[in-house]
Amino acid sequence: MGAATIRAAIIGGTGYTGSELLRLLHGHPQVEVVAISSRSEAGRPVEDIFPAFAGITDLCFSDPAEVVGLQPDLVFFATPHGVAQASARHFLDAGIRVVDLSADFRIRDLATWEQWYGQKHAAPELIEGAVYGLPELHREKITDARLVACPGCYPTAVQLGWAPLLEQDLIEPASLLASCGSGVSGAGRNAKVPYLLCEAGENFQAYATGGHRHEPEIVQGCRDLQPASAEPAEVLFLPHLVPMLRGIHATLIADLKSPGADLDLQQLFVQRYAQEPFVTVLPPGSQPNTKQVRGTNNCCIAVHRRGNRVVVLASEDNLTRGASGQAVQCMNILFGLPECTGLEMVALLP
Repeated sequence: MGAATIRAAIIGGTGYTGSELLRLLHGHPQVEVVAISSRSEAGRPVEDIFPAFAGITDLCFSDPAEVVGLQPDLVFFATPHGVAQASARHFLDAGIRVVDLSADFRIRDLATWEQWYGQKHAAPELIEGAVYGLPELHREKITDARLVACPGCYPTAVQLGWAPLLEQDLIEPASLLASCGSGVSGAGRNAKVPYLLCEAGENFQAYATGGHRHEPEIVQGCRDLQPASAEPAEVLFLPHLVPMLRGIHATLIADLKSPGADLDLQQLFVQRYAQEPFVTVLPPGSQPNTKQVRGTNNCCIAVHRRGNRVVVLASEDNLTRGASGQAVQCMNILFGLPECTGLEMVALLP
């Protein structure tokens, strides 16, 4: 599409990922946001819900049913799970590309999706054609996609952290442990007691220790990275709620297959991500943290060796790299733009 303006619409604009999308797209030099929708807030100015946009946009929330008539080139679904699958076909049939930030099309096995998300899938026929939107792993497929399934925040950090090791079959597939922490915004913009300031502040806890619905997405992604001859990976995923607003920190531990081998793990990671604009491999001995990626589309990674084990540390912003920023990166690929367009932000401090 080159230098032409992309007409973009956001379905589900009242949540954190919707507002983050609007923030990023407003600063994108080749995008015009033609609609941001919300059934409950239709007709209300965006600045009423998000005062930060006062004087920046005069958009009002529209009804989602009106969006297809505006003929956008691309629609982002920043909606709860189950919404995109019910209406994505409506846009696809009209020739409109779809980037879905929910989990509706991430998991290829229908029974697994229905088990973890507790509902019947409304559009199983679309799953096979959906492309998983992790650019570092699926860039070529994203280029020609009609429907992109944007990865979850936890799966993004975990897959980027383990990719160089799984691709080279260097770690024992039954030994993978992912201990990850997320800021409170990862739970969405809902008035739920566990995420109130007095509940989440000055507190640290694990959750979903019996199994988290990002786990099958992580396992699927890890197995996709392995050589065909490798034993399928198994992942023990343990999420934690961290008393901060935004951010993901992943501690990834696995056993090396050849602990006595002279492996240059640092160089392996440096070479793997040398051409990737949004993955930074830190110097040996580094400890990435969430502040160095806050508000950016970057993922910072450090790799350490502890005897026969490898420890990978990965930090990202859950709302940007783990959601809306990655969706914009996929949009850039879809429309033939440089991937960094509209995403070259410096981390927010403090």
